[in-house]
Amino acid sequence: MQLGFVSAILPELSLEQVLAFARDAGFASVELMCWPLGKAERRYAGVTHLDATDLSAGAIKTTRDLLKKYGVEISAVSYYPNALSPDLAEAETAQAHIRRVIDLAAALGVGRANTFVGRDYTKSIDDNWPRFLEAWRPILDHADAKGVKVGIENCPMSFGADEWPGGKNLAVSPAVWRRMFADVPSPNFGLNFDPSHFVLQHMDYLAPLTEFKDRIFHVHAKDVRIDRARLDDHGVFAYPKNWHTPKLPGQGDVRWGAFLGTLADTGYDGHLVVEVEDRAFEGSLEARQDSLVVSRRFLEQFIIGKRRGVESGS
Repeated sequence: MQLGFVSAILPELSLEQVLAFARDAGFASVELMCWPLGKAERRYAGVTHLDATDLSAGAIKTTRDLLKKYGVEISAVSYYPNALSPDLAEAETAQAHIRRVIDLAAALGVGRANTFVGRDYTKSIDDNWPRFLEAWRPILDHADAKGVKVGIENCPMSFGADEWPGGKNLAVSPAVWRRMFADVPSPNFGLNFDPSHFVLQHMDYLAPLTEFKDRIFHVHAKDVRIDRARLDDHGVFAYPKNWHTPKLPGQGDVRWGAFLGTLADTGYDGHLVVEVEDRAFEGSLEARQDSLVVSRRFLEQFIIGKRRGVESGS
């Protein structure tokens, strides 16, 4: 496996600065954020380290030259909007930019683009389904034509009042995945799997690794801690933000040895990418960079993979 990180945690750094840090901190790859230029209100959104609207020969060459200079790979190019938003203009904008990110993945030769399926959170899964098919069949046709694998993250996107009750992502469980892959059978339609989202939903995060081994294109390493006292106080139907906290790998409730051992048993040898959403490390750029190094040190005990550079100050 190649150990990397999600670039969203370093929004103030340029692409070159992100790649230089990745090399110096011992990472083999980076998942690069490709949001449309502008501001996004959600935390960790709106970060643009690659502009998917510029596929000029010059822009592609500049990116490739930087990757070669720092010896770092791109694990995926990514954009995580709500492509099925009840706001139709928002949904159409998201779907159009997902296609651009797929084009960017093809132009760079990365071959992987990560995103969310999206959801109208005011409706049931069944009521969302016709719109899901209408939106995603042509997106996957586009991905097939470009030879790009689309990894859907399994985050429910349901934390507070503005995402209640259904959340903003359909692809949250094996039952939904089976239906999705049956109705949109493209071999380029798969998962960007994050075990922490199954801990949040009180689900088994090991069994799906075997069943969906051919659909796992990319893996996020993020942990989550369930506050049992607050859960007992509020109940599982309360807003999840009341009783859970995202943490660095090894500081929450994911059993990483069992998870990575099972993942290895399936034959997965792709990218394992640290995603930091831990508020305890958000105080400064230095703290966020340290959080990535801490996460890398923890995860390396379980995997054998490429490592780049040397840590500064360690």
